[in-house]
Amino acid sequence: MKNAAAPIRVMMTKLGLDGHDRGVKIVARVLRDAGIDVIYAGLHRSPEEVVTAAIQEDVDVLGVSLLSGAHMPLFGRVLDLLKERNALHITVVGGGLMPDEDVAKLKEMGVADIMRQDSTPEQIVATIRRVVAERSDA
Repeated sequence: MKNAAAPIRVMMTKLGLDGHDRGVKIVARVLRDAGIDVIYAGLHRSPEEVVTAAIQEDVDVLGVSLLSGAHMPLFGRVLDLLKERNALHITVVGGGLMPDEDVAKLKEMGVADIMRQDSTPEQIVATIRRVVAERSDA
């Protein structure tokens, strides 16, 4: 269970060949300004790199931003790696451009939530706080 006094720790990243990082950097700043600890893992990361770093950094949330269209296999690999490494306490959220039907499938796979391109800063912060609270209550 998360210590209520400790700030939420989020790692933000871009997986695969997606090189568009303006949005993820804005989200990182919004979260930071809301008092959330943010680690930006950068562009062109592999699922293996990101999961290893998330475990080492002891994050509460792994936020993955994707615009490449490869969200289904990349999220699937991240979730598989977290399970293999006994790190299912790390909540996975996503953001970017994804078809509605894929959002539902991602949630069925275990992604806690997907923030779309029209999410407001207030919605993003509220989503991160909610998914951490839900995990802590479990």
